[in-house]
Amino acid sequence: MNHKKIIHIDMDAFYASIEQRDNPELRGNPVAVGYGEKRGVVAAASYEARKYGVHSAMASVTALRKCPHIIFVMPRFDIYRNVSNQIMQIFLEYTDKVEPLSLDEAFLDVTVNHRGLRSATMIAKEIKQKIFNRTRLTASAGVSYNKFLAKIASDYKKPDGLFVIEPDKAEDFIDQLPIGKFFGVGKVTAARMADLGIKTGYDLKQWNEVDLVHEFGKAGIAYYHFARGVDDREVESERVRKSLGAEETFPEDLNEIVDMLAALDEIAREVSRRAEKRKFLAKTLTLKIKYADFTIITRSRTVNYYIKTYQELFELGKELLFQVDDLEEKKIRLMGLTLKNSDADLAHLPLEAVQLSLDFKD
Repeated sequence: MNHKKIIHIDMDAFYASIEQRDNPELRGNPVAVGYGEKRGVVAAASYEARKYGVHSAMASVTALRKCPHIIFVMPRFDIYRNVSNQIMQIFLEYTDKVEPLSLDEAFLDVTVNHRGLRSATMIAKEIKQKIFNRTRLTASAGVSYNKFLAKIASDYKKPDGLFVIEPDKAEDFIDQLPIGKFFGVGKVTAARMADLGIKTGYDLKQWNEVDLVHEFGKAGIAYYHFARGVDDREVESERVRKSLGAEETFPEDLNEIVDMLAALDEIAREVSRRAEKRKFLAKTLTLKIKYADFTIITRSRTVNYYIKTYQELFELGKELLFQVDDLEEKKIRLMGLTLKNSDADLAHLPLEAVQLSLDFKD
């Protein structure tokens, strides 16, 4: 069987590393890119800061509590975009099949490549070296036969890592993999899986597809295949993302308005975080509700401005929630928010807002 050769490149602490590269006084010190004020949020943290438990999306006051001597620097997105473009040019020297996920990571399909090289591992080594030579920054690379495994591999030996998952080693690797490392399994899903006794890839593999779909909806299909090392998604270099969202299946069904609003608040914050990370802009918000009896309803609203902030997301989401007629009569099993764009909207967006991304992320 001829397997594909997929590489996932992920820059190491990208924003923070650029700041340390450009300012020698920051090197070796814990650095947070973001606003240090009371309502500020950490956009990125250096590895020195991560040792104290500081991470992206953390409130600045929390970061300061964990690491009182942390240094906050204002983000310079024009610089980050320029460096990202330099790195993209390196990718394109090897293949046109490049799928960026954000400014600092991308998938490459090098099954057939411009250099005629047979070894994806050799290509990954060359790319890492070229990135360092041209930008003085380090990247981590994962190599495997599909996107799911390549992404996990890139995270395995960070920073400045290179890890390969070969086809004949994949099953054993996945069996021992903690469930929280699975692509598409966030903290909430990982906790729910742990309650069901699913703590590793091996545990997940014991479940059949029907039961996984029953517990986790459509994502259950992906989990079933990932547990078996199967991921047929192509590296899609031309696809424009038209929607972005997040949803949550609750451990216990909700039937109180206050609990629904609390859940909506959490989901709005997550969608806001994802949209900001991908510079994703949209004018339509859709609320999805799945009741305890598995019936699904949606409510949508299109506005004449780009929805950019958490506050806008939450307020619009709240309006949509209160449009639901029988809200207090039925129990809610799942809730989700999705930002959507029409083709007409996309045509008027700035180039950096038109992000290429994955269906499963974060």
